[in-house]
Amino acid sequence: MKDTVESLFLRLEQLNDIGSALSQEKNLEGLLEKILIAAKTITRADGGSLYLRTEDERLRFAIVRTDSLGIAMGGTTGTEVPFYPIHLNNKDGEPNYQMVVAYAAVTGKTVNIADAYTEAGFDFSGTRNFDKKTGYRSKSFLTVPMKNHEGETIGVLQLINRLLPETSEIVSFSEADQRLAESLSSQAAIAITNRQLIDQLESLFESFINLINTAIDDKSPYTGGHCQRVPELTMMIAEAVNNSKSGPFGGFRMLDKDRYELKIAGMLHDCGKITTPVHVVDKSTKLETIFDRISMIDTRFEVVKRDAHIAALEAKVKLMSEPGLDDVTRKERFHQIEQVLRDTTRMCDDDREFLRHSNVGGETMSAEAQARVRSIGSAYHWTDPSGNTANFLSDNEVENLSIARGTLTGEEREIINHHIVATIKMLEALPWPKHLRNVPEYAGGHHERMDGKGYPRGLTREQMSVQARVMGIADIFEALTARDRPYKSGKTLSESLAILGNFRKGGHIDPDLFDVFIREKVYLRYAEKFLDAAQIDTVDESRIPGYQP
Repeated sequence: MKDTVESLFLRLEQLNDIGSALSQEKNLEGLLEKILIAAKTITRADGGSLYLRTEDERLRFAIVRTDSLGIAMGGTTGTEVPFYPIHLNNKDGEPNYQMVVAYAAVTGKTVNIADAYTEAGFDFSGTRNFDKKTGYRSKSFLTVPMKNHEGETIGVLQLINRLLPETSEIVSFSEADQRLAESLSSQAAIAITNRQLIDQLESLFESFINLINTAIDDKSPYTGGHCQRVPELTMMIAEAVNNSKSGPFGGFRMLDKDRYELKIAGMLHDCGKITTPVHVVDKSTKLETIFDRISMIDTRFEVVKRDAHIAALEAKVKLMSEPGLDDVTRKERFHQIEQVLRDTTRMCDDDREFLRHSNVGGETMSAEAQARVRSIGSAYHWTDPSGNTANFLSDNEVENLSIARGTLTGEEREIINHHIVATIKMLEALPWPKHLRNVPEYAGGHHERMDGKGYPRGLTREQMSVQARVMGIADIFEALTARDRPYKSGKTLSESLAILGNFRKGGHIDPDLFDVFIREKVYLRYAEKFLDAAQIDTVDESRIPGYQP
């Protein structure tokens, strides 16, 4: 039965609509599914399969559909296609012309078969076995190679059993069906190639980002996990905000492109650390540079104790030769010399232990402890290798040992903080496509504060996107719970949330995002994935500072 002019016109309109739909599909599996369903629609086929050519010269089943049997495999169905791939060449290396889809792929020619059971030249034994098992009757076949812009066959589209709309009778595919299928196949091949190219470019781009993070990881094992954990926590928080149906974020919604943009920003949020000196990033004690200088101070204490011991011996020798002393007086003076030596030795040992403890660093160092460091620096004197009398502690050593929090001096903290400036400069220098143009803002804002006292730009909450504020919370919470920092162990959940809550009250982080973080138990999902069991203690949300349920 020939198609009417109206029918052909309608199907041409369908073909145009299909071309537009294919250009908008962002997911490869969804694209393949749309191609097969579109081909079945415009040719009125009951069934069909879409094959993709693999690098090892085979055709793998990507999508399979048969309406009358209710078969739907591959694509978005979640059901894997169980059929074996079809080899394009035989074992002897010759082209496989027996299988009709292999023939179409190898020759680049369309094959239109009226009845597979009477067609000579092709092996349809597999088709007959399928029909025998299912009671189906595979009759008319239209097999079309899909060629890309370079003329390479990237796959094959096969349609089965063209049905008359009036009677559902199986008939052969017409010339018009074949031309429409070939036109669709050409559009489909371009769409598939473009989608694969985009996927490959995205994969290459993400691999390059991971390459940068690997370089940072190799540079400093202490921050390696941070580059992987912050993006994941960022997306967890963002999805919780996206799912909010009411409240401050009731109107906030992310599309897939928005998610990808935030994911990339999360992966790149610390890329500037590649410029940070290793001795600063890895500074695990206050006196560490390329080595921990506490060992030099240990040596000085030993020198002071040695000098005290020598001085005591010299005093005893002098005392022995001093005339006019009776034995009782000489004995008392001996005891006094030994007591001074013991006191000096004990003071050295006490002060050395105190400096060792101070060198480790921590959350806080009291003003009294800082004063004691300065006192020790001037309490002893020693003779340096040049024979000069020197202060026991240098100004630099006093400055480092008096650090109130952590292990970094103000200058070193500025060096660390510069990584965000470097991150912004690096990211703003890149020619971002439209769908990624917000990456520098998202990645560059995670050290800003809601009250405008953050760095490097001193932005306020109103000047920042929701995504940048989300990343700020993720960065802080990961740092609090991280087990791989050089100067501290990972805090428990309750400790971390208490600190985060105080940050909320102090204008450091977004209060509404903090409430979502707690209310939706994002902290717990993150903890179950990344924290040690010992860190996951019981959290009483009612006691978290600043939390508004």
